[in-house]
Amino acid sequence: MRFSLRRIAVVVATAGLLASCATDDAGDVALTASLPDSVPAGTELKVSVRTARVALEASGELAKLPFTVTDWPAVSAGPDVIQAFRGGSVDIASNAGIPPIHAHATGVDAKIIGVKVRNLPNYQLATAPGSSIGSLADLRGKKIAFSPGQAQGVIVLRTLKAAGIALNEVQLVELNSPQFLTALQGKQIDVAPLGEPSLTKYLEKYRSQGAAALRTQAVDALSVLWAPTSVLQDSAKLAAAKEFVKFWARGEVWAWEHPEEWIRAYYVQDQEVGAEDGRRILQTTPKPYFPDNWDAAIAWEQETIDLVTGSGYFGDSFDAGRLFDRRFEKVAADAVAPQYRTEESR
Repeated sequence: MRFSLRRIAVVVATAGLLASCATDDAGDVALTASLPDSVPAGTELKVSVRTARVALEASGELAKLPFTVTDWPAVSAGPDVIQAFRGGSVDIASNAGIPPIHAHATGVDAKIIGVKVRNLPNYQLATAPGSSIGSLADLRGKKIAFSPGQAQGVIVLRTLKAAGIALNEVQLVELNSPQFLTALQGKQIDVAPLGEPSLTKYLEKYRSQGAAALRTQAVDALSVLWAPTSVLQDSAKLAAAKEFVKFWARGEVWAWEHPEEWIRAYYVQDQEVGAEDGRRILQTTPKPYFPDNWDAAIAWEQETIDLVTGSGYFGDSFDAGRLFDRRFEKVAADAVAPQYRTEESR
């Protein structure tokens, strides 16, 4: 099933009206202004970055934030984050590179303010119970869960392209990622891309019924922090966002350098998977890397834009640089030790 461009057009029109209203309520600082050096007292943010919350709590750094996080909304799927941005219920979120592209296509003005890069696959293709799928070639003719506005959707497109399978040779079933597990369990689809720890939980329950996972070499290279431009045009929130980027990067490093504490705090207590599974998952997780130059990240995002627009999704291609606020380019990198700034050291 192809994504409805007509539906996109309706959303774009609606979002355009919202954007025009938001423009009338511009903040007190331009998007070209220098980043502030201090956070005004009483500044508040609503942050949807679950891993950062867990890492900062476990490391004792949460209390050191120079602003108040009034809410940590449990919003993670890209389309849900976009809706939260529209409604003003989230100021900063963490996602892959595709949600900012989706946001741009639907008229939501937001910018990437933090970049972490990975070079290892973090999704596998989970098969439905009783499926006979044993290789990527077997995907032809199958129903594949597809969320065009999320990283999982790009993983599907990259996997099919690498396997030489045309889009008209499969049935793409449009779902948001939180719906993948239910659709797999009910055999409404044959395949869905799952990351950890969802994949481990799914296989533990359904492996005995024939569920399995196919490895794909498709890499979701970018993990980003992003925020609506309305947040970045508020001088107090802009200052707080700058500081949060630093804490986010240091939290990622803390998790890497304290694996047992991270496994206990995140995988066992927060995600409710066993410690051994947590260790196995962590072995597939690369060392965090925060580049102090975003040229390669922007090039990757451009490749992704060209892939999804060239496949008939999200309209026409555009310049990926428009999605990045390069004032923040060195903020995360400068907050961590040199070995976390270069890919060669990973």
